Amino acid sequence: MSAQAESRPADVVAGYLAAFSIFASAISLAWHPLRLVAPAIVLALISAAMGGRHQRLAFAAVLIAAFCFFLGLTISVVTGRALW
Repeated sequence: MSAQAESRPADVVAGYLAAFSIFASAISLAWHPLRLVAPAIVLALISAAMGGRHQRLAFAAVLIAAFCFFLGLTISVVTGRALW
């Protein structure tokens, strides 16, 4: 018996979805916020619903996506850039 618990494929997919959501949320601050943040929020919520080993990463992805949504829209309004 190994000391490390075996990971299910769903755990690995949830981790990748959460990481991709964080990446897309960060990129959305420099590009059009609504084009990337909306799918990033969906990916973060899907990874949170999958659960598993990466629950804290999925929770962080949801929080980061929500924060980037607010910050991205604020930056776009202040600088006069297009939201979409």
